Amino acid sequence: MTGPGTPDARAVHAGQAPYSPLTLRGYDPLVFGINYRFFWRCHPQRMVDLYERNITADHLDIGVGTGYLLRACSPSARRRIVLVDLNPHSLRHTARGLKGYEVSSLRADALRPLPLPPSSFDSAALSFLLHCLPGTIPDKARVLDHAAACVRPGGRIFGSTVVAHGVPVTSAARRLMAYFNRRGIFHNTADRLEDLHAELASRFASFRLTTHGCVALFEATTG
Repeated sequence: MTGPGTPDARAVHAGQAPYSPLTLRGYDPLVFGINYRFFWRCHPQRMVDLYERNITADHLDIGVGTGYLLRACSPSARRRIVLVDLNPHSLRHTARGLKGYEVSSLRADALRPLPLPPSSFDSAALSFLLHCLPGTIPDKARVLDHAAACVRPGGRIFGSTVVAHGVPVTSAARRLMAYFNRRGIFHNTADRLEDLHAELASRFASFRLTTHGCVALFEATTG
């Protein structure tokens, strides 16, 4: 478990620390315009499509980044969105960009149970979150449990992550991945596609796992 001062807690805080107001302004062109297209080899439209297939009018978004994928979805005036992240700058930046929605924010660590009512959403997303969390995929997978606890039976859990093993990784991608791991932004040197498949299979009777480049996209239905 994470707690103040533990190695996991320090790693989690280090992973979200780079998201300052300045870096958030340049995040989307760098990450979606360059990194995902040319290093991770996954076109951003793949991730937008993932959201379009799974997001509902009562949605929980965990690890929000800039809110790029939420903004890219087809608009719905009825949509309620709760944002969860450790970084207050990410929460404020994302909330400001979601005009026309009912938006609320919660600062919380996804590796710990979320202080939200159980079964209170119809969908939950964890995009680009797992590769930022410390440990192996089996260690990180408890965030799936924490998300699922907030989603009603028959709801949707979905997301994406950059994995290091079991997918094609170019030499340029491997170097960038190593740099991010040295900086503490990523913690995915041991992340394996087969482990992600096993963790999804142990929790969800119905799920889909696909890869594009070295990005794994997952979507599942809660029991």
